[in-house]
Amino acid sequence: GTFTVRLLQTSTFQNTSFVETEGVGLLEDIELGSLDKHTWTIHFHQPWVRPALPHSHWHTIEIMIKIGLQEFHHLVNEGAVQKGVPYPFVAQTMSGCKLYPNGTSRAFISVGYNGQNFLSFNIDNATWLRFQDTSLSQYVQAFLQNCTAYRELLEVLFNDTCVDNMKMILRYGKAAVERQ
Repeated sequence: GTFTVRLLQTSTFQNTSFVETEGVGLLEDIELGSLDKHTWTIHFHQPWVRPALPHSHWHTIEIMIKIGLQEFHHLVNEGAVQKGVPYPFVAQTMSGCKLYPNGTSRAFISVGYNGQNFLSFNIDNATWLRFQDTSLSQYVQAFLQNCTAYRELLEVLFNDTCVDNMKMILRYGKAAVERQ
């Protein structure tokens, strides 16, 4: 069948120096793990998830999460200050990949702002698309479009790493997925 891994992140920006981030990873509707909001480490919720990948992979994933969140918080705060966005506000992301029965896959990334669709990333042509036509969304879209290294990182993470890791997790969690 078709399988989807979703990574959900909610970041509440109280002010320029305090952000609280929560996250969860799902395979279909099975909660694989969550992000510790204080240490940004992964807490595994299924016994078969951790052994699905070598320890070094999980370590690398945690490092990438920490770097990605630091960069995300920095970019969001920078944009908020530039555009005079009032605090507090909430930024949410939903990212992941979908694996189809024929072996093809599709990655996705979307960003919400205060509960509304804000931006999405088109992996196929590496462009950010706006859901809103506001000066803030135009600014963020242009800013992200010019962050070449960040854009390339997202492409690799979600086109390659996400799919490869999902295949391994599916192997280890096949019985749990079939019960769903």
